[in-house]
Amino acid sequence: MDRNRQFEGVVMQILAGVGAPSVFFANYLVVAGGAGGGGTQFGGYVGAGGGAGGFRTASGFEVAGGVAITVLVGAGGAGGTFVGSAAANSGTVGSNSVFSTITSDGGGYGGGADNTSDGVAGGNGGSGGGGASAGVVRAGGTATVGQGNNGGAGTTAGPNYGAGGGGGAGSTGSAGTGSAGGNGGTGLSSSISGSSTVYAGGGGGGSYTVGGTAGTGGSSIGGNGVANAVGSAGTGAVNTGSGGGGFGASGVLGGNGGAGGSGVVIINAGVVASSTTGSPTVSGTIYTFTASGTITF
Repeated sequence: MDRNRQFEGVVMQILAGVGAPSVFFANYLVVAGGAGGGGTQFGGYVGAGGGAGGFRTASGFEVAGGVAITVLVGAGGAGGTFVGSAAANSGTVGSNSVFSTITSDGGGYGGGADNTSDGVAGGNGGSGGGGASAGVVRAGGTATVGQGNNGGAGTTAGPNYGAGGGGGAGSTGSAGTGSAGGNGGTGLSSSISGSSTVYAGGGGGGSYTVGGTAGTGGSSIGGNGVANAVGSAGTGAVNTGSGGGGFGASGVLGGNGGAGGSGVVIINAGVVASSTTGSPTVSGTIYTFTASGTITF
């Protein structure tokens, strides 16, 4: 067969839909892991709330049939400790989540504190972490454009020296004040799973000594902060990508920040997938990944 006839045969196959690649259009939600909140030493300054993981959602995303598409679900970051330097006491950033070419950035860490230095500013991420309360104003972290909001700053004002709240997908984290830690930024809702669910709330900032009020986690899914070393810093809700709470010391007790919540990836292409790995939860054509894997349409 000459080349012209071979080419004509391929064209006829494509026009007839034989051998042509299948294309599907998917709706997706990709939420990264939330960051850990900041810890602090006894008698020290105050740890801040962790930022929420990046939140990205869209419809009509083109995917090719017959190709295994990578899905990565980001882990939440660990809470900061209370035994090291202010930098060591900061939370850990959340891990990225991925669907195909779509990446959501992990949340920015909540700034940590100790009893000898001026604390740490919030980390950058999908949403920014809050800034620690210290002898100088520590800024909140900066959010990735289109994925979240900035964290709130810590304050130098007494008597309770509130640390900043972590940013959330729906709003910025609040700045700390002289009487309270900043609240975490609110999350955003999505109905891609079949029911309206809120994701990516920021962690609340801690507060120092008796009479102070800790910041609350955004949308009740971010971790709450701690005031006056009473209780434990709250963790971000699992598979929401929310930030952990910051710890506020008393004169004699320090503590760890709360861990961030793991992320999630949800996909609906309107058709049943031909194969998956990673054991997603399946409801009709909706695939919810809480662990990394692949999906093939």
